[in-house]
Amino acid sequence: MTSDKASGRIGRPGRFWHDNGLGLAFGTAFLIVLVAQAFAGHADYNNRLLGDGMAQIGFGDYITSSDFGVDVMENWQSEYLQFFLYIFATVWLVQRGSPESKELHKAGRESDEDQMVGEHAREDSPTWAADRGWRQGAYARSLGLVMGLIFLLSWLAQSITGTAAYNEQQLRQLQAPTSWAEYLLSSDFWNRTLQNWQSELLAIGSMVILSIYLRQRGSPESKPVGAGHDDTGVEG
Repeated sequence: MTSDKASGRIGRPGRFWHDNGLGLAFGTAFLIVLVAQAFAGHADYNNRLLGDGMAQIGFGDYITSSDFGVDVMENWQSEYLQFFLYIFATVWLVQRGSPESKELHKAGRESDEDQMVGEHAREDSPTWAADRGWRQGAYARSLGLVMGLIFLLSWLAQSITGTAAYNEQQLRQLQAPTSWAEYLLSSDFWNRTLQNWQSELLAIGSMVILSIYLRQRGSPESKPVGAGHDDTGVEG
């Protein structure tokens, strides 16, 4: 077996940054945008307070407020819903010509040999992949289940922070606050939710269809530039 040192994985300056560049770049960009959102949201919130004739609040008070929380959570839940739906939908549904789809003949759960589970597991396969019991079944669905769980938790957090933010606005207007259950049925909650869901579904559909005919050289989300439009499940 070739050692990491022999293969050049040790001793090369900046190897960690190179090998983890995608995760580090998006993690850093996420934090930058989240902080920028907090500052922009704080300014906007204080402008609304001034418009209502109320005193402004500090930055620390804003980022711990329900107003900031609901804005963050409503975006998180829609993003994780997108991944949850896409992960499970692409098990069974295919799209001719799209690199976002499996090959047409592979629709479904695929064979144990294709998935390298049980007796077909390799030496470097995760331990639970070789198990024949419930652990393999759980691990085989772990990505979709975790995405679904994060979606539900962030949606719950959105509903709780949304209730608090809604009631704060109600009190400013000298109107009666509402309960959490009542807020779940309100137009405010579903307006916040559905406007995010429709944008995520549009983004998924656009990526699936546009990637049939358009290319991005070097990207695994695109087919090779010279691949035919009908080539399916082929990544560049």
